[in-house]
Amino acid sequence: MATTAASKPPLVQKLRGLTGEVVKFGIVGLSGVVINFAVFWVCINGLGLASLRSNIAATVIAIATNYLGYRYWLYRDRDAASRKREITLFLVFSGIGMLIETGVLAFTVYVLHLDSHYEQLGAKVIGLAVATVFRFVSYRTWVFTALPEPEPVAVASTADAADATDATDGRELAAQAELMLVTEQIRYAKAE
Repeated sequence: MATTAASKPPLVQKLRGLTGEVVKFGIVGLSGVVINFAVFWVCINGLGLASLRSNIAATVIAIATNYLGYRYWLYRDRDAASRKREITLFLVFSGIGMLIETGVLAFTVYVLHLDSHYEQLGAKVIGLAVATVFRFVSYRTWVFTALPEPEPVAVASTADAADATDATDGRELAAQAELMLVTEQIRYAKAE
C-alpha cells in the first residue's frame, strides 16, 4: 500500500520525538549509572573485590533497575505482547553492553596497567559511554519495538464506502447468525 505525503510525519516532528526519547533514555540511563558507580565503588573499596568482579556485579544491578525504567516509563507505549522475547533480547544486548564496558576496564587495568581506583573509574566512564550508544540503538531497534501504525483505509467514493460497509455488516451479521445457531445446537443437545 502506498503512503501519501499527508500520512508521513515530517522530519522535524520525527527528530523532536527522537530527542524526547533520547532525553528519557538519558534519565533512565543516568539513574542506572549512579547505581552502577555506587555499587562498583562499594565493591572495590568496601568489599575489596577485584575490579572486574565489581564491574560485573554493579552492571547486573544497574541492568535490572534500567529495565524497569525503560519498560514502565520510557517505552511503556511500545509493543509488550511478547515479554519473554523482550526480556531475553534486553538481557542479551545488556550483556553485550556489559562486555564492552568490562572489556574497556580490563584493557585499562591489565594492558595499560592503570589500576588505581580513579583510573578504573575513568576506564569505566569510557566503557560505559561506548556501551550506552550500543544499548540505545539495540533497545530502540530490537527490544522495545514500536507498535505498528494503523494503515489508513483509502476510500474511492461515498458509494464504494457504502458498499464496503454493507458487505462488512453482512459478514458480521452472518457470523453472528452462525454463532447463534451453534449456541442453540449446543443448548438443544444438552436438553436431549
